Amino acid sequence: MGFLKSSLITLLSLLPKRAVKPFAMRYVAGESEDDALGVVHELNQLGFTATLDILGEHSESEEAAMEITESYMRLYEIIADSSLDCNISTKLTHLGLGFNDTLAEKNLFRLLDTAEIRENFLRIDMENSPYTDATLDLYEKCKAQYPSVGPVLQAYLKRSGEDLKRILSGTPNVRICKGIYREPDSIALQDRQEIRNSFIDLVQTGLSNGAYIGIATHDTYLIDTLETWIDNQSISKDCYEFQVLYGVPIGNRLEYLLDRGHKVRIYIPFGDEWYAYAMRRFKENPKIISYIMGNWFKS
Repeated sequence: MGFLKSSLITLLSLLPKRAVKPFAMRYVAGESEDDALGVVHELNQLGFTATLDILGEHSESEEAAMEITESYMRLYEIIADSSLDCNISTKLTHLGLGFNDTLAEKNLFRLLDTAEIRENFLRIDMENSPYTDATLDLYEKCKAQYPSVGPVLQAYLKRSGEDLKRILSGTPNVRICKGIYREPDSIALQDRQEIRNSFIDLVQTGLSNGAYIGIATHDTYLIDTLETWIDNQSISKDCYEFQVLYGVPIGNRLEYLLDRGHKVRIYIPFGDEWYAYAMRRFKENPKIISYIMGNWFKS
């Protein structure tokens, strides 16, 4: 089965974009703002909240970084005018980090100005390890002026426990995820159960110290373990939310969580950079190929 999945990934990478698109669009909410906002509306109607992410990273010109910033600002306006239950997630390299750090900071603060005016929230996504320090430094700089901003910590990074302690005094809103980038053994856990244990520890530490936690995982073991712990600890339901990627099925868990009164946020990527995103997801999680093929044959 592993060989079959690997072969399918290789095949997809060799196909022209137009052939891959039907597969990818099960996990990407289209290429336009209208496509993505339509998905948000549909999910809101079902009881889910959402976060929008314009696909892409590593802007290589001032114009590109400014354009993506203005696109995000426009999204905040539309979300507010349409009364959607949705916030925004962004990668700092998309705003210019790594190309022009001063520009990235300027764009980030412009975005936060709009978020504050529109009474919304900004999630600063965590990228691979070369950007971890810069991302946390910028987050702390933002947090001093804007309450509605939060970072992401990756459970597989060995430093994440200390990073959480570093930001706990600011009563943060933190998304905890496993981590998706390939990182060396020297800085990242590689064993599945060790990563799970780190994930659980980060969530429990955050919730026990007054942080708002986004529990971002499709791992039903983690969902079930943490839901049980939350119930046993009588953690208020307004202190956390479960978060999942758009299009990745986990049985009936999402509906179950909603029925139990938990908040569930769906991370919705969209934009013309869909191909790179989809191929990365396929390579990082070969199980997605099984989902795709199963859904495809049912179509």
